[in-house]
This record gives sequence, C-alpha cells and structure tokens, in this order.
Amino acid sequence: MAATLLRRLTAALAMLAVVAGILVATTASPATADPEGGTKTLRDALESAAKGYADGKNKLAASKKRQAQLTATVEKSQADAKALEGRVAAVAYRSYQYGRYSTMSLLLNSTSPDAFLERAIRLDMMAQNDAHTLHEYRTALDTAQQAKTAIDAEVKEQEKQLTVLAKKKKEAELALASVGGGAVAGGFISANSPLAKAAPRNSDGSWPKESCTIDDPTTSGCITPRTLNAYQQARAADFTHYTSCWSQRSSGEHPKGRACDFSAHSSGFENVAATGSDKTYGDRLAAFLVKNADRLGVMYVIWYRQIWMPSTGWRSYSATGDPAAVHTNHVHLSEL
Repeated sequence: MAATLLRRLTAALAMLAVVAGILVATTASPATADPEGGTKTLRDALESAAKGYADGKNKLAASKKRQAQLTATVEKSQADAKALEGRVAAVAYRSYQYGRYSTMSLLLNSTSPDAFLERAIRLDMMAQNDAHTLHEYRTALDTAQQAKTAIDAEVKEQEKQLTVLAKKKKEAELALASVGGGAVAGGFISANSPLAKAAPRNSDGSWPKESCTIDDPTTSGCITPRTLNAYQQARAADFTHYTSCWSQRSSGEHPKGRACDFSAHSSGFENVAATGSDKTYGDRLAAFLVKNADRLGVMYVIWYRQIWMPSTGWRSYSATGDPAAVHTNHVHLSEL
C-alpha cells in the first residue's frame, strides 16, 4: 500500500515539474527573444525614422549634385552665347546692309555667267555660316534658360527633402522621449578613429536593398552583405572582442541579419557594466562606428545608455534592466 502511494506521489511530482517547466519556458520566452531592453514599438519607430532620414539625405545630396551640374551648364551656355555675340552682330549688320539677294539681282550685277556662279556660291556659303552662327547662339540661350528652370526645380526638391529630414529627426526624438530618453548626450567621438572601407552603394548613392543571404561568421545564422562589411571593418580596425550578430528574436534587426553586438569584454558578454579597459574599448568602438556611419550604412549605435542616429547625434537611451538591456556590457550596431 505504502509503495503504491509512493509511486503515485512520485508521478504527480514529475507531472508538476513538467507543467512548471512549460510555464517557465512560456513566461521566459519574451525575455529570451528580446534581451536588449526597449520595445518593438520603439525599435520600429527608430527604424522608420532612420530609414526615412537616410532616404531624404540621399535625395538631398543627389539634388545638390544635379544643381551643381546644371549651374555649370548655365555658366558654359552663357559663355558660349557671349562668345558668339560678335558673330551674331556681324550677321545682323550684313542683313541690314545688303538685304536678301535674289537670282535676278545677282544676274544684273554679274558681268558673266561665271561671275554670277562664283558670287552665288560665296553668298550661299555666307548664308550657311550665318545660319549656323544664329543656330548656335539660339541653342546656347535656350540651354541656359532650360538649365535655370531645372535649377529652380532642384531648389524646390531640396526644400522638400529638408522638410523630410526635419520630420524624421522629430520622429526619432519623440520615439526616444516616449520611453524616457532622447536628451542630448555627450556621446563617444574620436578624431583618431580609422576610416573603414565603404560598403557598395547604388549608382544614385542610395543603399541597395539587402536580405539575410551571407553566412554569419559569428553564429550559425545569416547576415546581410552590408552587415558583414561592417563586422569585417571593425575587426580590421582591431576591434576583435567576442561578437554576436544574428539571433532569433521577436523584433529588431538581429533576426534580419542587420545587427551585431560587440562585447566590451574580450571573451564574451559579462553580466556587469564595463569598466576600465573594457569601457575604453567600447568607447573607441562606438566612436569608430559613428565616424564611419556613412561608409558602413549605420542605422544606429547603442552604447552605455546612449544611442547615436544620423539625424539626432548622441542621445540618452533609457532602457532599463541588466547590463545587456542598458548596453553597458556591449556595443549594439544596427545597419540600414
């Protein structure tokens, strides 16, 4: 009897252990999937603001480039017209002095058929040259006017993109403020940071759309070509501490292969805030990524309770929790 009761009690305890394990796994999964603090809403808002800002910045730069080319066209066309003014004046004078020659007037003023033919040929050549001169002059003036009109359109385009940049900057600030952050911060900047090799861009200067197609050298997952370049450039600059890029999470860029976490400690992520040489390492790495943001396609960098975005510069980042959540034990990089 006692043995039977003992077996039933053991089975019941085992069942309770299984249920408890299921409950623990269920409640722990969100933290495991998203261990870096913040929220999906915040990350989505930051991504939207950063991508919109990058797109507007590229369009603004392209417009300014076109404006510079158009300005050069105006200057050349005006110079060409100026150089032709003397020849145009000569054409006008001849037209005023001699008027139009008819076949009859040429015959009346010619002493022989040969003289008539010679005069006709000369006048025809003169007429062709005059017509060519006038055409060149008209073309130069038209080209200059068309370029000026195009410049006006580029100025409007630039005003539009400046409005977009201001809007996206405000969106980023509001997103950070919604979680208690966003204040201007001192940040991590170093003029001595080395330059990184730039990632490939489209012909118009924009970033190509990339997916998770490259084997992640830090995990068994995948990353984008641009993220791989950023990782490789960081290592080439002697930032060789433990790094992890791809991971399966509920939000953010890690599961898209567009983010890496660079440990401040050489061997891995310690559950303490970095100090001493580890803190210095993180400071230098954050500064390196920011200095090369335009070369690497950086969306944002988070380090030691601060976040850097191209639109805002360094701002306070008020996630709460352990060192991983507040980014005091690793530098987080998100790529466009």
